[in-house]
Amino acid sequence: MTDLPMTRRGAVLALMAAAHAAVAAQAAPAPPVSTLPGDSVYRLRPRIVDQDGHAVDLASMRGAPLIVSMFYSSCDMVCPLIFETIKQTRMALPPDRRERVHVLMISFDPERDTVAQLKETAAAHGCDSHWTLVRASDADVRQIAAVLGVQYRRLPSGAFNHSSAILLLDRDGRIAARTGKLGEVDPQFVDVLARLA
Repeated sequence: MTDLPMTRRGAVLALMAAAHAAVAAQAAPAPPVSTLPGDSVYRLRPRIVDQDGHAVDLASMRGAPLIVSMFYSSCDMVCPLIFETIKQTRMALPPDRRERVHVLMISFDPERDTVAQLKETAAAHGCDSHWTLVRASDADVRQIAAVLGVQYRRLPSGAFNHSSAILLLDRDGRIAARTGKLGEVDPQFVDVLARLA
């Protein structure tokens, strides 16, 4: 899988921000879109809910580095490796920097990944308060996946075929690094993370 060119990513973000204008008016207070860089993921205004049943505004995560990936709870192969790799990546940082790094895991199976299921998944993977697992509508998940460059499709069995990207967003929600390496720490990803933390 290849990264989208920045000009294309910026155009996609601008279109999605315009499409979500009505939702943004109803969302929790967040920085105005005009104060965000043009290529910020935080320009999106999907309706997402976390493992505790709270509405989350992506822009509320502005101000600190954020590791982001997508998953589905009933996955028993790749997704557990994504969780483990992110845990190892955070642990590769000194404790003071590790505390500044949060994780956002976005489910692409909102039908089965209910709030209760997200809470159970967070507990099963030993996710602490630095982790936020969220669900959204199919349409919002597809838009987020497009911006992040994550590909997925539901199979007739109910399982998903999906890419395994782990992304790093900078303080303003711009994609600063990406890795597909699972089961071990990607040194280049950690280097960028350490500079941002």
